[in-house]
Amino acid sequence: MSDAPLGTDAEARARGGRPVLLCLSHLRWNFVFQRPQHLLTRAARDHDVIYFEEPIFQAGIAEPLLDRRPTPEGVTVAVPVLPEGMVGERAVEAQRDLLNGLLAPEAGRRLIAWFYTPMALEFAGRLATDVTVYDCMDELSAFRGAPPGLLRLEQDLLDRADLVFTGGRSLYEAKRDRHPRVFCFPSSIDAAHFGKARTQRSDPADQGGIPHPRVGFFGVVDERMDLDLVRALAERRADWRFVMIGPVAKVEPEALPRLPNLHWLGGKSYAELPAYLSGWDAGFMPFALNESTRFISPTKTPEFLAAGLPVVSTPVLDVVRDWGEAGMVDVADGAEAFAEALARALNRPRAEWLRAVDRRLAGTSWDRTWDEMRLRISDAKRVAAASGTRAATAETAIQESAQHV
Repeated sequence: MSDAPLGTDAEARARGGRPVLLCLSHLRWNFVFQRPQHLLTRAARDHDVIYFEEPIFQAGIAEPLLDRRPTPEGVTVAVPVLPEGMVGERAVEAQRDLLNGLLAPEAGRRLIAWFYTPMALEFAGRLATDVTVYDCMDELSAFRGAPPGLLRLEQDLLDRADLVFTGGRSLYEAKRDRHPRVFCFPSSIDAAHFGKARTQRSDPADQGGIPHPRVGFFGVVDERMDLDLVRALAERRADWRFVMIGPVAKVEPEALPRLPNLHWLGGKSYAELPAYLSGWDAGFMPFALNESTRFISPTKTPEFLAAGLPVVSTPVLDVVRDWGEAGMVDVADGAEAFAEALARALNRPRAEWLRAVDRRLAGTSWDRTWDEMRLRISDAKRVAAASGTRAATAETAIQESAQHV
């Protein structure tokens, strides 16, 4: 833990004109590798990226500290460490002081503030930024335990943001009338990474003894998963093995269904995922249909497809519109229909389907997504430099954004 500047004075001078991209996030960098990690590792090629997380609370310390560490991807992760019991305005002020101290050595450099959570405005609302981006990847107000002030702070963030990016079509439709420059950037794919699953054949040790056919899920296990559906599928098809990979959050362990053909293997690293997927016969996305899934655009959808796995999902709107209607993903509602769809997926001839999948995936990548986002940021910088105001009208911005839907 340290409150020292980001590198030495010489290192700061060597960075020259590289802008600082400050990401303010409610997600831990090392929790799961998803949209923020994909985008910000690419941003780190020409920005100094700081990923500022929510605080952790520690007993036995008298003063707030900042735990700062570099990642192999070139991002600096900064975590406020606050004394246990420090809450309310004291905690907000402590985070504000730690953030100001972190940024002080970077004074004079261009600053992009990139928000994943509006709650960060409580301590970062006074920053002088060149561009402010709200990358809205979830409707956080619909999640279990959402802070009561979230909706008010989101409106404040929309009022001050130069750009709003959304993680899917449903989110875009929900936000497009609330800001003049909203752009839809749905879930993308590192096809080469997940494509390894098509050729890799050695099973990880904790999966090797599980019989086939295997139906797998990977991702966070939380209130977005329909655990009753998982149980019902496992009960209906005792001859299938269901492999569940991912950390459990906001769900009590005893709430997880336990059956002989349900295998909860826990969280795995992003690098490990292709090895696990290579040993599956199909994938499934048993999302609950509730407020927390109303706007989701699951990143795992194209990841399953890049791995060459047929996948069945509950009728989440963005999955239906972006993948189901195109014949890439099977959609089913209810345990009986879901089991029937999985049976068809397991027996589907794959050659022609895979060719269609690969044609679809060839048009998207995280590299392309980041390049298009960077262009929008450059445009916003030029507008700010020329006029000090956002130049695009709502009509023009919506027309531009529709190109990404």
